[in-house]
Amino acid sequence: MNRVAQFAILITVAISISVVSAQKLSIYEILEAHALPKGLLPKGVKEFNVDTETGEFSVFLNQSCKAKYESELHYEANITGTIGYGSIGGLSGISAQDLFLWFPVKGIRVDIPSSGVIYFDVGVVRKQYSMSLFETPKDCVAVENEDEFRGDNKVRSSMLQFYEVDQSGGRNIV
Repeated sequence: MNRVAQFAILITVAISISVVSAQKLSIYEILEAHALPKGLLPKGVKEFNVDTETGEFSVFLNQSCKAKYESELHYEANITGTIGYGSIGGLSGISAQDLFLWFPVKGIRVDIPSSGVIYFDVGVVRKQYSMSLFETPKDCVAVENEDEFRGDNKVRSSMLQFYEVDQSGGRNIV
């Protein structure tokens, strides 16, 4: 055999071994291997896929759920993104609550692992959390009202309606 053929076989074997190895790891171990805390995903992952070449992944939960950290996170039943060292980009399927609003999390980044800080990119701003909040996967409570998190406009408000005061009679008008 010539050297090119031997090299091609070696590369094929190496790729096969890395794919098999990735399949034997849990999603939590894959997160840790990428310098990310394993608690970014809740307990209850029933299945996942990771493309070791591109970093694209899919995580499947039994159902949509929410977990309480410093603030509340909503996890859809299907979560996708691209994992890299210390970051997840192109994320879909996770929303974070801030005050009364829900924002879709578009990416997650650990600036410097030793800093103990993790950033959630919610489009308009980056929300900063302590990495210690995500050391272990949290229990995830089933979502009762899925409509609260669905639709084209993911930013939702739970605030009460505003009322305009009618100056002539002092009654509230909606």
